[in-house]
Amino acid sequence: MNKNNIKELSIQVNLNGLSFCILNRTSNTIEFLNSIVFRHKLNPFDVLNRLKTELSANAVFSDEFDSITVVHQNELSTLVPKTLYDENNKADYLKFNTKILKTDFITHDDIAINDSVNVYIPYININNYIFETFGEFTYKHSSTVLVDALLQKKHESDTTEVYLHVNSNTIEIAVLDKKQLQLFNVFEYHSKEDFIYYVLFVFEQLNLDVETTLVYLSGLVNKNDELYTLLYTYIRHVEFEKLNFNYSFSDKLNSDQLHHHYLILNTF
Repeated sequence: MNKNNIKELSIQVNLNGLSFCILNRTSNTIEFLNSIVFRHKLNPFDVLNRLKTELSANAVFSDEFDSITVVHQNELSTLVPKTLYDENNKADYLKFNTKILKTDFITHDDIAINDSVNVYIPYININNYIFETFGEFTYKHSSTVLVDALLQKKHESDTTEVYLHVNSNTIEIAVLDKKQLQLFNVFEYHSKEDFIYYVLFVFEQLNLDVETTLVYLSGLVNKNDELYTLLYTYIRHVEFEKLNFNYSFSDKLNSDQLHHHYLILNTF
């Protein structure tokens, strides 16, 4: 490998789409950033076929990469305090909120910043293909990336803040209270009414005030969207998450939509 041009590749996988990002470490620039949203939710086998097609169709993926990260985005995960975690009970942690099969491969990520363990089921067929294609790589769950990124935020806050990461039909909700993670959950929605119901449900369960609590948005949402309008109807303070990355972006990329790629941009 030409060490004068070190590149890193991140691939985000879920049943509703794929995302790709290439960081050139030498120039500290994001050179490639692309997301594909499927028309319908696919199964893991069809997602693999789409991934194969995308990787073979674009010449940027034929470069040599110093490191590769795969992010598995699904609802098949749960956070466990490290002090309570037992490696032998991985299936027990998941079975309360996830339908699991005996054949499922269960793994975990360590989240050092708040001494927790994220137990989850990755798409093992995707992992196998990436290994066969690229060799060694790192993989983690999307909630690991999100929780770590939010807790790494530099500014201190004495208030409770809600973070909504919007996907095509799921929403990841995190609530931080004085830099401590109070809640993280994933909800599947099929309409804007579902969407606002789950957000307001979290507010109700945690006794949050819609007049004073700040909500930060990232993911597939824009200011002129129905989802944003509906949020702003019920919640007074809604803002887009601030993007403070240590790298620059290629001129080819649309800077107005970088919040769409918040998750994959935090993998580096």
